[in-house]
Amino acid sequence: MIAKTKTFLQKEFRIMSNYATINPATGERVAEFPTLTDDEVQDVLKRSSTEYRNWRSTPLAERAAVLTRVAELHRERSEELAALLTLEMGKPIAEARGEVALVASIYAYYADNAERFLRDEPLEISGRGSAVVRTEPIGPLVGIMPWNFPYYQVARFAAPNIALGNTVILKHSRNCPQSALAIEAVFRDAGLPADVYINAFATSGQIATMVADPRVQGVSLTGSEKAGSAVGEIAGRHMKKYVLELGGSDPFIVLPDADLDKAVAGAVAGRMYNGGQACTASKRFIIVGDIYDEFLRRYTAAMSKIAPGDPTDTQTTLGPLSSQASVEEIAELVNDAVSKGATAVTGEGAPNDSGAYYPATVLTGVTPEMRAYSEEIFGPAAVVFHVDSPEAAIDLANDSPFGLSSSIYTADVEAGRQLAELLETGMVWINSISRSAPDLPFGGVKRSGVGRELAQYGINEFANKKLIRIPSA
Repeated sequence: MIAKTKTFLQKEFRIMSNYATINPATGERVAEFPTLTDDEVQDVLKRSSTEYRNWRSTPLAERAAVLTRVAELHRERSEELAALLTLEMGKPIAEARGEVALVASIYAYYADNAERFLRDEPLEISGRGSAVVRTEPIGPLVGIMPWNFPYYQVARFAAPNIALGNTVILKHSRNCPQSALAIEAVFRDAGLPADVYINAFATSGQIATMVADPRVQGVSLTGSEKAGSAVGEIAGRHMKKYVLELGGSDPFIVLPDADLDKAVAGAVAGRMYNGGQACTASKRFIIVGDIYDEFLRRYTAAMSKIAPGDPTDTQTTLGPLSSQASVEEIAELVNDAVSKGATAVTGEGAPNDSGAYYPATVLTGVTPEMRAYSEEIFGPAAVVFHVDSPEAAIDLANDSPFGLSSSIYTADVEAGRQLAELLETGMVWINSISRSAPDLPFGGVKRSGVGRELAQYGINEFANKKLIRIPSA
């Protein structure tokens, strides 16, 4: 069965033999790094397991101090860290700097709040004596992270677990190896013992071996639902705790009383940030009532003005996608919709050889038989719908296999709250696009994943909630 799972993981992750930096703006192969040997995988497992016994016994104040220094180093190295994001996955440099700043705040947050989160919790009990719940680490963990936010995705997983006392083995995406090495270097320079956080250029088959190994106690994956299914299957079979943050097709509902200027600006930002390559990007725009025509006119005009550009230029808002394969995947979804009767009111472009660029695109007339209706579009293409009522908007929003985040724009905040209760998503934002902050829990329902990251919830996912009961004499 392990061999079968390895094969499936290899197919779903599309892992090549080596990890490589390929500049998506030019197609240039910049650097390449070999994968681990099977003997090295066993060494990684041994080192992580051995260090866990030391790290869990390290005073919490010392663990927090390391994370404080990790945050400081991210700020000190902001320019070089941001430049790697731009080089490896095409993130515009201004957004890359923003990601580094957010990451620094996450490490600082857990450094500042870990003591509060990990205090014993006294229980009110019916019997005599006392009872508390103590939050303790569980052991080595494996993290499998994607390319779209190379530092942020790692921080969401690593920061709370290092604070808690777990050790981390991190397999990063094969197209951002230099970003992966930069993260490891920050930890080392911050004083973290070498085997608390180990970067592993592993194949997907080797990851399956790690997850199955009895020394590993849990696995966290951020990626596609197919990859999540593969990881969840092997983790479940070996009785390992797992957290899966998967895809999203987030609805963006605009009610008739909404401020259209704000709604259109939010719709552009929500769809186009990070080139639309975000699980929580707004993807399905559901416009209620007779404001549809005016919204579409303004939105189309705004989207059509966005020009792809050099990601190293601070004025660029849309860089290349992460790879030519990403361009081809979006083109397939858009072409499928147009061939079946949808309209590309702006955008729609074919893959080309001059870089992994795809234009900002707006689709209307999308129907259930089109792939764009139910599949996640991971790039700068928006689908706009027209419905007659808020009830119809909720029905359409919930008609999705995903349930990650969502937005509602309305002048009536109380009405927005009531609609929020009806949305089948893990997060709802009223009069705002979905955003991330260290003190806000992150996660979804349905095919969007299992578990939560960030805030106090993130530090409790891979924890032993140990009961200590002392009856009276």
